[in-house]
Amino acid sequence: MNDAPAGAVRTSALVALIGNPNTGKTTLFNHLTGLRQKIANYPGVTVEKKSGPLRRAPAGCAVEILDLPGAYSLSARSLDERIAVDVLSGVGHRRPDLVVCVVDATNLRRNLFLASQVADLGLPLVLVLNQVDAARKQGLRFDLDRLEAQLGVPVVPTVAKRGEGVDALIDAIHRALREPRRMAPIAWPEAVLEARSRLRAVTPGLTDGDATRLLFDSGGAVARRVATNGGGLEAAIREGREALFKAGLNPGPAEAVLHYAHLDGLLEATIEEGGAMGPAHTESIDRLLLHRCWGTAVFLGVMWAVFQSVYTWSGPLMDGIEALTGRAQALVAPGLAGTPTLQSLVVDGILGGVGGVVVFLPQIFLLFFWIGLLEDTGYMARAAFLMDRLFGWCGLNGKSFVPLLSSYACAIPGVMAARTMEDPKARLTTILMAPFMSCSARLPVYVLLIGAFIEPVSGAAVAGWVLFAMHFVGLAVSLPLAWFFNRVLLRVEPLPFILEMPPYRAPRWRDLLWRMWERGQEFLLRAGTVILAFSVIIWALLYFPRGESLAARETAALIAETAAAAGVAPAEIEARLADGDSELVAALAHRIEGAQVEQSYLGRFGKTVQPLFAPAGFDWKITVSILSSFPAREVIIATLGIIYRLGPEIDEESGSLRERMAAERWAAGPRAGMPVFTIPVVLAIMVFFALCLQCGATVAVIRRELDWRWAAAAFAGMTLLAWIGAVVTYQFGARWFA
Repeated sequence: MNDAPAGAVRTSALVALIGNPNTGKTTLFNHLTGLRQKIANYPGVTVEKKSGPLRRAPAGCAVEILDLPGAYSLSARSLDERIAVDVLSGVGHRRPDLVVCVVDATNLRRNLFLASQVADLGLPLVLVLNQVDAARKQGLRFDLDRLEAQLGVPVVPTVAKRGEGVDALIDAIHRALREPRRMAPIAWPEAVLEARSRLRAVTPGLTDGDATRLLFDSGGAVARRVATNGGGLEAAIREGREALFKAGLNPGPAEAVLHYAHLDGLLEATIEEGGAMGPAHTESIDRLLLHRCWGTAVFLGVMWAVFQSVYTWSGPLMDGIEALTGRAQALVAPGLAGTPTLQSLVVDGILGGVGGVVVFLPQIFLLFFWIGLLEDTGYMARAAFLMDRLFGWCGLNGKSFVPLLSSYACAIPGVMAARTMEDPKARLTTILMAPFMSCSARLPVYVLLIGAFIEPVSGAAVAGWVLFAMHFVGLAVSLPLAWFFNRVLLRVEPLPFILEMPPYRAPRWRDLLWRMWERGQEFLLRAGTVILAFSVIIWALLYFPRGESLAARETAALIAETAAAAGVAPAEIEARLADGDSELVAALAHRIEGAQVEQSYLGRFGKTVQPLFAPAGFDWKITVSILSSFPAREVIIATLGIIYRLGPEIDEESGSLRERMAAERWAAGPRAGMPVFTIPVVLAIMVFFALCLQCGATVAVIRRELDWRWAAAAFAGMTLLAWIGAVVTYQFGARWFA
């Protein structure tokens, strides 16, 4: 134990905040720390650790508040829950000096199950009775003095969303650090005590709390952590469970039965319930939102509104960021004109890479605003319930919904959101499915190709449906793959989908905006650094080697072509160029840049591997553009602008790029003189982008969440699937449109 003697002066203390999901724990954490928080990872794992200093700490004592992942019990299955158990046990982390357990006052008995388990670890405790206002509306009244006396620990009523009771909670934390109090312990039957003793005898250093977890949890956090001691511990666990059976206790439900019997005795005469109440508003709304037909219709409408806003509202902000990036490049470029290589590195590689990262912040912010809003209001749980029907056949359940929804804006937060899933195999499958969702980086490619080649032929209505359909290509492919993974390779057992439906609540806007900011910051620091690094690498592959005669050759070709088109002497064009004709100077710069790409390392590699992409209808320019977009999909637009000698500043709405692509012809081979970009080719490119893992940041995050082997397998597998999909699409389309 790390308790200081009662009344002793502490110089530092660690207070762990724990509670069931949807109890208002994080809102209280924000109040206690005043949003002065830091986010890191727990040692050796990818789960986030949120901590911050208590905003009104005792004099001379630094108190750190640690927000543990939400958990229903210490029978941990998900990675988040396992971390909570390890922290409370002092494994890989300083053991808390005090635990603040947040419980929902509207469901006190069930929430106290977790507090009773924490008490069994011997940790000092403060109980927070949150949402007492909602409990009063349901006719519940609490005898707080009796409840505190029965439980043996301080009980503080709060309304976290309004900040009520926070000062009283801080005072209770001060007192508990001076004079620690523990919750009334459960009186275990003799069979449990004997089994725990045997477990501790064969495993030195094992605590009573860990022994309890080993006895009642099969495959839980402690079982994964504790060594088997040559089989002695496993034998002791088997013997202990057999002894429980002989004593009439089934180890599966026994812990819950014993804890709830203990709690019933403690809660006796502490809660007064009012008369019978009518149907709650939550139940009335759920009749609509959980209806098989109407609920699905509402869900589709909500999702349409979310994605429509993510795409449209972010547009002006993204345009502003691109304009600022262009202005920064224009300001820096003249100062580095004397060193062309350094100028290109800074302007195109670094500033262009930074702009390519920051430009996605508006969409990231908006997506997490909506996700946070849906979670805080209680609708996200209803959506997960509806989606359980969609995912059930392929071996997943509704808990995969939130990670996959997040992946529609960016796969990085989607992959990270899978941490809350209990079954490691289901979590693995969900992570591998996430990159198939059509993230926002694919949208520019769809807009460019559909606007240039499909809308002029088929009209805006058909173009809109094609754009809509492209967002579901990855989902349509990933669900059968999930079935194959779960049913054939991993053999995942069907899991019951148990989900608590939280009541509908008004969001606390300050917390919502703060979480949105945190996720945007995380994107910049984690994904942004990877994208920037890959942008510099791609710049180098497109920039080197430099051809000394390239500028002279392209200048002569431009003069000859322009003179022939205008019907004037080459000398006249040469004179205009020498006089600094802005149009000619820009055209020459774009020609030189395009020629440089063709003879660069990446251009040469693209020409070498182009035969592999020929069955999909791609020429070497399309191949180079696709190769350049592997670090980040959106790079293809700038690469096409460079290859077609229009400059890297063009975007998917650029009319000149669309015209240049439409005019592109095969220079040689059996299709010489024919258009490169046909409907089958355009569809093949979009299918390739829909299925390929062209995102270095996502690969890096998968490596952190799983390991490098799964990251490499995901990259290789999705690239192969994308190639197959593109080839099949082109070959079928070429015959269909023949």
